Amino acid sequence: MKRSPEKHKEQSVIIPTRAQRSLGGTLFIPADSIGESILISSATGMLQKFYFALSRHFASLGYSVLTFDYFGVGDSGGSPEALRKNTTNLVEWGSNDQAGALRFLKDFSPESKITVITHSIGGQICGFNPEHASIDRIIMVASQNSYWKNFEGRHKLKMWMFWNVMIPWGTSLFGYFPARHLGLFENLPKNMVRQWRQWGTHPDYLMGFRDSSYLFDDLKMPILSLSFPADPLAPPRTVDWLAAQYRSARVRRIHYTDEGDKPGHFGYFRPPFKDTLWKYTHQWIQTDEWK
Repeated sequence: MKRSPEKHKEQSVIIPTRAQRSLGGTLFIPADSIGESILISSATGMLQKFYFALSRHFASLGYSVLTFDYFGVGDSGGSPEALRKNTTNLVEWGSNDQAGALRFLKDFSPESKITVITHSIGGQICGFNPEHASIDRIIMVASQNSYWKNFEGRHKLKMWMFWNVMIPWGTSLFGYFPARHLGLFENLPKNMVRQWRQWGTHPDYLMGFRDSSYLFDDLKMPILSLSFPADPLAPPRTVDWLAAQYRSARVRRIHYTDEGDKPGHFGYFRPPFKDTLWKYTHQWIQTDEWK
Protein backbone atom coordinates (compact mmCIF):
# COMPACT_ATOMS: atom_id res chain seq x y z
CA MET A 1 0.00 0.00 0.00
CA LYS A 2 1.30 3.43 -0.95
CA ARG A 3 1.95 5.61 2.11
CA SER A 4 0.49 9.12 2.05
CA PRO A 5 2.97 11.94 2.75
CA GLU A 6 3.19 13.24 6.30
CA LYS A 7 1.05 16.30 6.87
CA HIS A 8 2.59 19.60 7.94
CA LYS A 9 2.04 20.81 11.50
CA GLU A 10 0.28 24.00 12.59
CA GLN A 11 1.19 25.64 15.87
CA SER A 12 -0.20 28.75 17.58
CA VAL A 13 2.69 30.92 18.76
CA ILE A 14 3.28 34.07 20.78
CA ILE A 15 5.66 36.45 19.02
CA PRO A 16 7.67 38.79 21.26
CA THR A 17 8.55 42.27 20.01
CA ARG A 18 11.03 44.91 21.08
CA ALA A 19 8.21 47.17 22.24
CA GLN A 20 7.19 44.41 24.69
CA ARG A 21 3.94 43.85 22.82
CA SER A 22 3.23 40.17 22.20
CA LEU A 23 1.60 39.20 18.92
CA GLY A 24 -0.54 36.17 18.16
CA GLY A 25 0.77 34.09 15.28
CA THR A 26 0.52 30.70 13.61
CA LEU A 27 3.53 28.68 12.48
CA PHE A 28 3.10 26.17 9.66
CA ILE A 29 5.89 23.58 9.93
CA PRO A 30 6.50 21.39 6.85
CA ALA A 31 7.02 17.66 7.10
CA ASP A 32 10.06 17.94 4.81
CA SER A 33 11.67 21.37 4.74
CA ILE A 34 13.22 22.71 1.53
CA GLY A 35 15.15 25.39 3.43
CA GLU A 36 12.76 28.21 2.58
CA SER A 37 10.50 30.27 4.84
CA ILE A 38 7.60 32.63 4.15
CA LEU A 39 6.31 35.46 6.34
CA ILE A 40 2.86 36.77 5.46
CA SER A 41 2.24 40.43 6.36
CA SER A 42 -1.49 41.11 6.24
CA ALA A 43 -3.63 43.85 4.80
CA THR A 44 -5.16 46.40 7.17
CA GLY A 45 -7.73 44.82 9.46
CA MET A 46 -7.45 41.34 7.94
CA LEU A 47 -7.16 38.45 10.38
CA GLN A 48 -4.26 36.06 9.93
CA LYS A 49 -6.68 33.18 9.32
CA PHE A 50 -7.57 34.70 5.94
CA TYR A 51 -4.08 33.65 4.82
CA PHE A 52 -4.22 30.07 6.13
CA ALA A 53 -5.11 28.46 2.78
CA LEU A 54 -2.02 29.93 1.12
CA SER A 55 0.08 29.05 4.18
CA ARG A 56 -1.03 25.41 4.13
CA HIS A 57 -0.31 25.15 0.43
CA PHE A 58 3.25 26.39 0.79
CA ALA A 59 3.83 24.27 3.91
CA SER A 60 2.86 21.25 1.80
CA LEU A 61 5.62 22.27 -0.63
CA GLY A 62 8.22 22.33 2.17
CA TYR A 63 8.16 25.96 3.28
CA SER A 64 8.01 27.07 6.91
CA VAL A 65 5.28 29.74 7.01
CA LEU A 66 4.39 32.30 9.69
CA THR A 67 1.23 34.37 9.84
CA PHE A 68 0.46 36.94 12.55
CA ASP A 69 -1.96 39.66 13.60
CA TYR A 70 -0.72 43.22 13.96
CA PHE A 71 -0.97 44.72 17.43
CA GLY A 72 -4.60 45.71 17.97
CA VAL A 73 -6.04 43.13 15.56
CA GLY A 74 -7.45 39.65 16.23
CA ASP A 75 -5.21 37.52 18.45
CA SER A 76 -2.96 40.52 19.17
CA GLY A 77 -5.30 42.49 21.42
CA GLY A 78 -8.24 43.11 19.14
CA SER A 79 -10.98 43.37 21.77
CA PRO A 80 -12.74 46.74 22.20
CA GLU A 81 -11.38 47.02 25.75
CA ALA A 82 -7.80 46.46 24.62
CA LEU A 83 -8.20 48.75 21.62
CA ARG A 84 -9.26 51.70 23.75
CA LYS A 85 -5.90 51.44 25.57
CA ASN A 86 -3.87 50.77 22.43
CA THR A 87 -1.42 53.55 21.47
CA THR A 88 0.42 51.87 18.57
CA ASN A 89 0.66 53.65 15.22
CA LEU A 90 0.98 52.48 11.64
CA VAL A 91 4.75 52.96 11.37
CA GLU A 92 5.13 50.68 14.41
CA TRP A 93 3.23 47.94 12.60
CA GLY A 94 6.32 47.81 10.38
CA SER A 95 9.14 48.81 12.72
CA ASN A 96 7.93 46.64 15.63
CA ASP A 97 5.31 44.09 14.55
CA GLN A 98 6.49 43.02 11.11
CA ALA A 99 10.08 43.21 12.38
CA GLY A 100 9.27 41.05 15.40
CA ALA A 101 7.55 38.41 13.26
CA LEU A 102 10.50 38.37 10.87
CA ARG A 103 12.94 37.91 13.74
CA PHE A 104 10.80 35.09 15.18
CA LEU A 105 10.78 33.26 11.84
CA LYS A 106 14.53 33.73 11.40
CA ASP A 107 15.15 32.32 14.89
CA PHE A 108 12.93 29.34 14.12
CA SER A 109 14.81 28.42 10.95
CA PRO A 110 18.12 30.34 10.88
CA GLU A 111 19.46 28.79 7.68
CA SER A 112 16.31 29.25 5.62
CA LYS A 113 15.89 31.99 3.05
CA ILE A 114 12.90 34.19 3.85
CA THR A 115 10.31 35.50 1.42
CA VAL A 116 7.91 38.11 2.78
CA ILE A 117 4.51 38.02 1.07
CA THR A 118 2.67 41.25 1.77
CA HIS A 119 -0.93 42.18 1.18
CA SER A 120 -1.90 45.81 0.63
CA ILE A 121 -0.55 47.83 3.58
CA GLY A 122 1.88 45.02 4.42
CA GLY A 123 3.98 46.15 1.47
CA GLN A 124 3.93 49.76 2.57
CA ILE A 125 5.28 49.05 6.05
CA CYS A 126 8.23 47.01 4.76
CA GLY A 127 9.91 50.39 4.40
CA PHE A 128 9.91 50.81 8.20
CA ASN A 129 11.26 47.35 9.05
CA PRO A 130 14.73 47.53 10.67
CA GLU A 131 15.12 43.75 10.27
CA HIS A 132 14.97 44.00 6.47
CA ALA A 133 18.48 42.53 6.06
CA SER A 134 16.95 39.14 6.94
CA ILE A 135 14.59 39.30 3.95
CA ASP A 136 15.75 37.52 0.79
CA ARG A 137 12.73 38.42 -1.37
CA ILE A 138 9.48 40.34 -1.12
CA ILE A 139 6.24 39.70 -2.99
CA MET A 140 3.89 42.66 -2.74
CA VAL A 141 0.30 41.72 -3.48
CA ALA A 142 -1.84 44.77 -4.33
CA SER A 143 0.36 47.04 -2.19
CA GLN A 144 -0.37 50.63 -3.13
CA ASN A 145 -0.66 54.37 -2.54
CA SER A 146 -4.11 55.09 -1.06
CA TYR A 147 -4.25 58.87 -1.52
CA TRP A 148 -7.91 59.49 -2.29
CA LYS A 149 -7.39 61.47 -5.51
CA ASN A 150 -5.66 58.45 -7.09
CA PHE A 151 -9.01 56.73 -7.43
CA GLU A 152 -11.76 57.11 -10.03
CA GLY A 153 -15.52 57.59 -10.01
CA ARG A 154 -17.46 56.41 -6.99
CA HIS A 155 -14.33 54.86 -5.49
CA LYS A 156 -12.79 58.31 -5.31
CA LEU A 157 -15.80 59.55 -3.35
CA LYS A 158 -15.68 56.45 -1.12
CA MET A 159 -12.03 57.07 -0.27
CA TRP A 160 -12.71 60.74 0.51
CA MET A 161 -15.56 59.70 2.81
CA PHE A 162 -13.41 57.04 4.44
CA TRP A 163 -10.57 59.41 5.28
CA ASN A 164 -12.58 62.54 6.10
CA VAL A 165 -15.82 61.28 7.63
CA MET A 166 -15.75 57.64 8.72
CA ILE A 167 -12.36 57.63 10.45
CA PRO A 168 -12.68 60.94 12.35
CA TRP A 169 -16.28 60.32 13.37
CA GLY A 170 -15.96 56.64 14.26
CA THR A 171 -12.69 56.98 16.16
CA SER A 172 -13.91 59.90 18.24
CA LEU A 173 -17.12 58.09 19.13
CA PHE A 174 -15.68 54.67 20.05
CA GLY A 175 -12.08 55.38 21.12
CA TYR A 176 -10.93 53.11 18.28
CA PHE A 177 -11.96 52.77 14.64
CA PRO A 178 -15.14 50.60 14.61
CA ALA A 179 -14.58 49.03 11.20
CA ARG A 180 -16.58 45.90 12.03
CA HIS A 181 -19.63 48.00 12.90
CA LEU A 182 -19.28 49.65 9.49
CA GLY A 183 -19.07 46.32 7.65
CA LEU A 184 -15.48 46.86 6.54
CA PHE A 185 -12.84 44.73 8.31
CA GLU A 186 -11.51 44.27 11.85
CA ASN A 187 -11.54 47.19 14.29
CA LEU A 188 -8.33 49.25 14.43
CA PRO A 189 -6.32 51.24 17.02
CA LYS A 190 -7.01 54.96 17.11
CA ASN A 191 -3.44 56.22 16.62
CA MET A 192 -2.80 53.72 13.86
CA VAL A 193 -5.87 54.76 11.88
CA ARG A 194 -5.28 58.47 12.46
CA GLN A 195 -1.79 58.15 10.99
CA TRP A 196 -3.23 56.16 8.09
CA ARG A 197 -5.70 59.01 7.53
CA GLN A 198 -2.81 61.52 7.42
CA TRP A 199 -1.22 59.48 4.66
CA GLY A 200 -4.46 59.02 2.72
CA THR A 201 -5.17 62.76 2.59
CA HIS A 202 -1.65 63.80 1.50
CA PRO A 203 -0.68 63.91 -2.22
CA ASP A 204 2.60 62.10 -1.45
CA TYR A 205 0.84 59.59 0.81
CA LEU A 206 3.29 58.13 3.35
CA MET A 207 6.26 59.84 1.70
CA GLY A 208 4.83 63.18 2.74
CA PHE A 209 5.94 62.47 6.32
CA ARG A 210 9.44 61.12 5.72
CA ASP A 211 11.78 61.03 8.73
CA SER A 212 14.51 58.83 10.22
CA SER A 213 12.12 55.87 10.57
CA TYR A 214 11.96 55.57 6.77
CA LEU A 215 14.22 52.78 5.47
CA PHE A 216 12.82 52.44 1.95
CA ASP A 217 16.13 53.25 0.25
CA ASP A 218 17.93 50.57 2.29
CA LEU A 219 15.98 47.62 0.91
CA LYS A 220 18.01 45.98 -1.86
CA MET A 221 16.45 42.54 -2.30
CA PRO A 222 14.36 41.39 -5.31
CA ILE A 223 10.76 42.60 -5.10
CA LEU A 224 7.87 41.25 -7.15
CA SER A 225 5.00 43.77 -7.18
CA LEU A 226 1.63 42.44 -8.35
CA SER A 227 -1.64 44.15 -9.26
CA PHE A 228 -4.86 42.72 -10.64
CA PRO A 229 -7.93 43.55 -12.70
CA ALA A 230 -11.14 44.44 -10.85
CA ASP A 231 -9.29 45.81 -7.85
CA PRO A 232 -10.77 49.20 -6.94
CA LEU A 233 -8.58 49.38 -3.81
CA ALA A 234 -5.28 49.11 -5.70
CA PRO A 235 -5.50 50.43 -9.28
CA PRO A 236 -2.31 49.73 -11.28
CA ARG A 237 -0.93 53.28 -11.07
CA THR A 238 -1.16 53.25 -7.26
CA VAL A 239 0.79 49.97 -7.19
CA ASP A 240 3.32 51.44 -9.63
CA TRP A 241 3.84 54.34 -7.22
CA LEU A 242 4.62 52.20 -4.20
CA ALA A 243 6.96 49.91 -6.13
CA ALA A 244 8.92 52.97 -7.26
CA GLN A 245 9.55 54.02 -3.65
CA TYR A 246 11.86 51.02 -3.18
CA ARG A 247 14.52 52.67 -5.31
CA SER A 248 17.44 50.43 -4.35
CA ALA A 249 15.57 47.14 -4.76
CA ARG A 250 15.43 45.00 -7.89
CA VAL A 251 11.72 45.46 -8.61
CA ARG A 252 9.75 43.40 -11.09
CA ARG A 253 6.30 44.90 -11.68
CA ILE A 254 3.51 42.68 -13.07
CA HIS A 255 -0.13 43.50 -13.74
CA TYR A 256 -1.74 40.05 -13.87
CA THR A 257 -4.32 39.66 -16.64
CA ASP A 258 -4.22 35.95 -17.50
CA GLU A 259 -7.11 33.98 -18.94
CA GLY A 260 -9.75 36.50 -18.01
CA ASP A 261 -9.05 35.98 -14.30
CA LYS A 262 -9.98 38.91 -12.08
CA PRO A 263 -8.59 38.26 -8.60
CA GLY A 264 -9.47 41.75 -7.37
CA HIS A 265 -7.95 42.84 -4.07
CA PHE A 266 -8.32 39.54 -2.20
CA GLY A 267 -8.40 36.72 -4.76
CA TYR A 268 -4.66 35.99 -4.80
CA PHE A 269 -4.97 34.38 -1.37
CA ARG A 270 -7.90 32.11 -2.27
CA PRO A 271 -7.62 28.45 -3.39
CA PRO A 272 -9.06 28.93 -6.91
CA PHE A 273 -5.71 30.53 -7.80
CA LYS A 274 -3.65 27.56 -6.61
CA ASP A 275 -2.77 26.44 -10.16
CA THR A 276 -2.00 29.92 -11.44
CA LEU A 277 -0.90 32.62 -9.00
CA TRP A 278 0.31 30.26 -6.27
CA LYS A 279 2.18 28.16 -8.82
CA TYR A 280 3.78 31.25 -10.38
CA THR A 281 4.76 32.52 -6.93
CA HIS A 282 6.53 29.27 -6.07
CA GLN A 283 8.36 29.42 -9.39
CA TRP A 284 9.47 33.03 -8.82
CA ILE A 285 10.81 32.20 -5.37
CA GLN A 286 12.77 29.26 -6.74
CA THR A 287 13.98 30.64 -10.07
CA ASP A 288 13.23 34.39 -10.27
CA GLU A 289 10.96 33.52 -13.23
CA TRP A 290 7.24 34.36 -13.32
CA LYS A 291 5.33 31.60 -15.15
